[in-house]
Amino acid sequence: MTIDPILEDLYNVRGAIPEFADIFALWDKRSNAFREKINSHLDLIYGTGPRAKLDIYPTREKGAALHVFIHGGYWQAMDKSQSNFLAEAFLDKGISVAMIGYDLCPDVALRDIVEEIRQGFAWLWHHADEYGYDRDRIQISGHSAGGHLVAILLTTDWVAYGLPKDISPIHSAIAISGLFDVSQLVQTSINNKLGLDFEEAIALSPLFMVRENICPLLLAVGDDESSAFHEQSDNLHEKWQDEAGLMERMTLSGHHHLSVVVELANPNSPLFKWGVNQLGINTKKRL
Repeated sequence: MTIDPILEDLYNVRGAIPEFADIFALWDKRSNAFREKINSHLDLIYGTGPRAKLDIYPTREKGAALHVFIHGGYWQAMDKSQSNFLAEAFLDKGISVAMIGYDLCPDVALRDIVEEIRQGFAWLWHHADEYGYDRDRIQISGHSAGGHLVAILLTTDWVAYGLPKDISPIHSAIAISGLFDVSQLVQTSINNKLGLDFEEAIALSPLFMVRENICPLLLAVGDDESSAFHEQSDNLHEKWQDEAGLMERMTLSGHHHLSVVVELANPNSPLFKWGVNQLGINTKKRL
């Protein structure tokens, strides 16, 4: 399919951030250091794919809230292990954290990733008692492609995954720089590994889906990101905003596409404070 040069430029994150390799290296360094000092349950298998695994970082307190993070990478790169350092600030507030991994394109199709993430969330809900967190306070977040998967979870009917009927298992949600209209990527080089046509891209786009889980939802974007990422969140906000008035749109000053997600690790950021406040946790530093 012909590449649209305008869309190619708008969604070329690495081209817009020349220092991206240094940023990823720092994430790896911070995550490795974090894993060495924190109690954890790593690579718990929830599905059949080689990457269908998740990590849980529990607090010492039973019945804690759980924050679940889904990494980005245009569904074709990155790994849950690179984002683990984001858990530390939540743990300091007494919130357990889980990181969901998933298989990548082109080894699997995007529709398979969608199914995996649904399975991963259902696994976390079903195993709450075993790992000591509160299944009634599970918050989800995700960055970029992970933001798309957060929105996908909000469109899910959970009965097929063994959850009780007429409940909304997602307590609250944060989508950071999310991709909610995947059809925007069909005419970009990103689609080389996704292999989507317009029909399937629309079918996998939350913008064109019904929101099944009504809960507080924050759509956050860095102010230095391209207009395309702002429009992605603005359009979803406009489409879903009439649902009980529980949606908020946040722009974080001084942040590009990669630096904005690190604000989840900053206890003083409005992004982090929004998440812990939704869970009923005092944002002042714990003693």
